[in-house]
Amino acid sequence: MTTIRTSARGRRLGPAFTWFGVVGGAVAWSVHLIAAWAINELTCESGRTTVAGVPLVAVMWVAVIGPALVTAAALAISALVWRRESVAARQRSDRGYGRTGMMGLIGLGANALFLSIIAAGGAAVLVLPVCQP
Repeated sequence: MTTIRTSARGRRLGPAFTWFGVVGGAVAWSVHLIAAWAINELTCESGRTTVAGVPLVAVMWVAVIGPALVTAAALAISALVWRRESVAARQRSDRGYGRTGMMGLIGLGANALFLSIIAAGGAAVLVLPVCQP
Protein backbone atom coordinates (compact mmCIF):
# COMPACT_ATOMS: atom_id res chain seq x y z
CA MET A 1 0.00 0.00 0.00
CA THR A 2 1.40 3.37 -0.91
CA THR A 3 1.18 6.43 1.25
CA ILE A 4 0.67 9.98 0.14
CA ARG A 5 3.19 12.56 1.32
CA THR A 6 1.16 15.67 2.02
CA SER A 7 3.57 18.22 3.45
CA ALA A 8 7.21 19.14 3.74
CA ARG A 9 7.32 17.74 7.27
CA GLY A 10 6.50 14.31 5.96
CA ARG A 11 3.06 13.75 7.47
CA ARG A 12 1.35 10.89 5.72
CA LEU A 13 -2.25 9.96 5.07
CA GLY A 14 -3.14 6.60 3.70
CA PRO A 15 -5.48 6.26 0.76
CA ALA A 16 -7.97 4.38 2.93
CA PHE A 17 -8.46 7.49 5.09
CA THR A 18 -8.87 9.64 2.01
CA TRP A 19 -11.49 7.32 0.52
CA PHE A 20 -13.29 7.08 3.87
CA GLY A 21 -13.45 10.87 3.87
CA VAL A 22 -15.11 10.83 0.46
CA VAL A 23 -17.59 7.94 0.76
CA GLY A 24 -17.97 7.47 4.54
CA GLY A 25 -20.95 9.80 4.84
CA ALA A 26 -22.77 8.24 1.89
CA VAL A 27 -22.39 4.74 3.31
CA ALA A 28 -23.42 5.89 6.79
CA TRP A 29 -26.49 7.65 5.41
CA SER A 30 -27.44 4.53 3.43
CA VAL A 31 -27.14 2.39 6.55
CA HIS A 32 -29.17 4.96 8.51
CA LEU A 33 -31.88 5.07 5.88
CA ILE A 34 -32.24 1.32 5.47
CA ALA A 35 -31.87 0.40 9.15
CA ALA A 36 -34.13 3.11 10.55
CA TRP A 37 -36.85 2.51 7.97
CA ALA A 38 -36.74 -1.28 8.24
CA ILE A 39 -36.72 -1.36 12.05
CA ASN A 40 -39.53 1.17 12.28
CA GLU A 41 -41.73 -0.49 9.67
CA LEU A 42 -41.26 -4.05 10.88
CA THR A 43 -41.79 -3.18 14.53
CA CYS A 44 -44.88 -1.03 13.92
CA GLU A 45 -46.43 -3.57 11.55
CA SER A 46 -46.10 -6.26 14.20
CA GLY A 47 -47.98 -4.04 16.66
CA ARG A 48 -45.10 -3.83 19.13
CA THR A 49 -43.33 -0.77 20.47
CA THR A 50 -40.13 -2.52 21.59
CA VAL A 51 -37.27 -4.29 19.84
CA ALA A 52 -35.81 -7.07 21.99
CA GLY A 53 -37.10 -5.33 25.10
CA VAL A 54 -35.68 -1.91 24.13
CA PRO A 55 -38.17 0.89 23.37
CA LEU A 56 -38.45 1.62 19.65
CA VAL A 57 -37.65 5.30 20.18
CA ALA A 58 -34.29 4.40 21.74
CA VAL A 59 -33.48 2.03 18.87
CA MET A 60 -34.37 4.76 16.37
CA TRP A 61 -32.06 7.19 18.17
CA VAL A 62 -29.20 4.68 17.88
CA ALA A 63 -30.02 4.37 14.17
CA VAL A 64 -29.64 8.16 13.91
CA ILE A 65 -26.71 8.89 16.23
CA GLY A 66 -24.44 6.05 15.05
CA PRO A 67 -24.45 7.06 11.38
CA ALA A 68 -24.21 10.74 12.34
CA LEU A 69 -21.00 10.03 14.28
CA VAL A 70 -19.53 8.10 11.35
CA THR A 71 -20.45 10.94 8.99
CA ALA A 72 -18.91 13.51 11.35
CA ALA A 73 -15.70 11.46 11.42
CA ALA A 74 -15.66 11.33 7.60
CA LEU A 75 -16.23 15.09 7.53
CA ALA A 76 -13.29 15.66 9.89
CA ILE A 77 -11.02 13.42 7.82
CA SER A 78 -12.06 15.24 4.63
CA ALA A 79 -11.24 18.56 6.27
CA LEU A 80 -7.85 17.23 7.35
CA VAL A 81 -7.07 15.90 3.87
CA TRP A 82 -8.13 19.13 2.20
CA ARG A 83 -6.22 21.30 4.67
CA ARG A 84 -3.01 19.31 4.37
CA GLU A 85 -3.19 19.30 0.59
CA SER A 86 -3.87 23.05 0.54
CA VAL A 87 -0.81 23.70 2.69
CA ALA A 88 1.31 21.42 0.52
CA ALA A 89 0.07 23.16 -2.65
CA ARG A 90 0.94 26.58 -1.20
CA GLN A 91 4.40 25.37 -0.29
CA ARG A 92 4.87 24.21 -3.89
CA SER A 93 3.43 27.53 -5.17
CA ASP A 94 0.83 25.46 -6.99
CA ARG A 95 -2.48 27.08 -7.90
CA GLY A 96 -4.59 23.99 -8.43
CA TYR A 97 -5.55 21.03 -6.33
CA GLY A 98 -4.18 17.60 -6.85
CA ARG A 99 -6.38 14.55 -6.89
CA THR A 100 -6.14 14.10 -3.12
CA GLY A 101 -7.01 17.74 -2.43
CA MET A 102 -10.01 17.52 -4.71
CA MET A 103 -11.16 14.35 -2.99
CA GLY A 104 -10.95 16.17 0.34
CA LEU A 105 -12.99 19.07 -1.02
CA ILE A 106 -15.65 16.75 -2.46
CA GLY A 107 -15.76 14.87 0.86
CA LEU A 108 -16.32 18.14 2.73
CA GLY A 109 -19.37 19.02 0.67
CA ALA A 110 -20.82 15.53 0.49
CA ASN A 111 -20.39 14.76 4.19
CA ALA A 112 -21.89 18.10 5.22
CA LEU A 113 -24.91 17.26 3.06
CA PHE A 114 -25.25 13.72 4.44
CA LEU A 115 -24.85 14.93 8.02
CA SER A 116 -27.65 17.45 7.53
CA ILE A 117 -29.89 14.76 6.02
CA ILE A 118 -29.24 12.42 8.95
CA ALA A 119 -29.90 15.28 11.38
CA ALA A 120 -33.21 15.98 9.63
CA GLY A 121 -34.12 12.33 10.08
CA GLY A 122 -33.25 12.64 13.77
CA ALA A 123 -35.47 15.71 14.05
CA ALA A 124 -38.32 13.70 12.55
CA VAL A 125 -37.81 10.99 15.19
CA LEU A 126 -37.85 13.65 17.90
CA VAL A 127 -40.98 15.44 16.68
CA LEU A 128 -43.16 12.74 15.13
CA PRO A 129 -44.53 9.67 16.89
CA VAL A 130 -42.59 6.56 15.94
CA CYS A 131 -45.59 4.35 15.18
CA GLN A 132 -48.47 6.31 13.74
CA PRO A 133 -51.93 4.72 13.91
